[in-house]
Amino acid sequence: MKKQWGIGVLSIALVGAVMFMMQKQSSEPIVYDDEQKGLNQQIVIYFSHVVAENTPKGLAAQKFAQLVEEKTNGRVKVEVFPNGSLYSDEEEIDALLRGDVQMIAPSVSKVTQLIPEWQVLDLPFIFENYGDVEKVFTGEVGKNLLAMLERKGIKGLALWGNGFKQMTSNRHPLVEPSDFSSLKFRVMPSEVIERQFQLLGAKPIVVPFNRVYESLEKHEFDGQENTISNIYSKSFYQFQPYLTISNHGYLGYAVMVNKVFWDHLPKDIQEKMMEAMQETTAWNLTQSKEQNEEELAQMKQNPRMHIYELTEKERETWKQKFMPLYQEFEREFGSGLLRQIKKAE
Repeated sequence: MKKQWGIGVLSIALVGAVMFMMQKQSSEPIVYDDEQKGLNQQIVIYFSHVVAENTPKGLAAQKFAQLVEEKTNGRVKVEVFPNGSLYSDEEEIDALLRGDVQMIAPSVSKVTQLIPEWQVLDLPFIFENYGDVEKVFTGEVGKNLLAMLERKGIKGLALWGNGFKQMTSNRHPLVEPSDFSSLKFRVMPSEVIERQFQLLGAKPIVVPFNRVYESLEKHEFDGQENTISNIYSKSFYQFQPYLTISNHGYLGYAVMVNKVFWDHLPKDIQEKMMEAMQETTAWNLTQSKEQNEEELAQMKQNPRMHIYELTEKERETWKQKFMPLYQEFEREFGSGLLRQIKKAE
């Protein structure tokens, strides 16, 4: 399952240690906001992400930006660019490493291409509930995973959550593993996720998040997995009326910053940003749970939707089907991470 992804890391030009000037791909200089009188060294951070503003990640990015500005008395301004308006999820990690943006929050699945061990977080049913997620994301396991990013030129700040993933289809309800047979499924770029659908007898096809709506509208796929908040905010349910509440996987994000940029920030700024990040993370993990529950309730009011919730017995059948993924992970990376996660839960 292990992949090698070679990425050249280019250095960032630093001016005066705290004034960081970036260039867009168009080579046009970024204009720094200096509206406050006497504020000659305002640090502007570009935070790019690919989901809608009203999703758990989109809302958390906005909250983080607000807290940073407040805690630094305007010395740092975080400019948030949602919906892939700067870079798609295929491009954003490269953009971060080049220094074209300072912050991103890609899905855990994207990070597996950099750090294959992160595939542990994509294993089906690795988390049973939101409490398990919080313990792992904010505890020692989360810190250890984030620390792995440093060897790639990235400073990991936190793990955010979107929610548990569910299955959708335009064909029929997905209840038994056999219901997936021969169906084409959109997946995120993760070997574990691809293998998950292969075990179900489906055909996984990797498609960037910003192209999912268009692909579903054209009926290029028979199904996809996603959180309720993404299914709802992007209106995927319009084309995939069969929804199975499976909670089989968890969609998390790694909030990261270019390490060269981070290392040249003043220590007091780093501390204030980490304070803001810790507050935002706690808020995000609560907000994501509540938002998914509220939006599922709204979707249940839609007469066009066919919503089925797996029973415990059916979930056990799915778990047994996915057991080879755990065995493959252990053969590749050992059992250490799995033990740490189960101990934390």
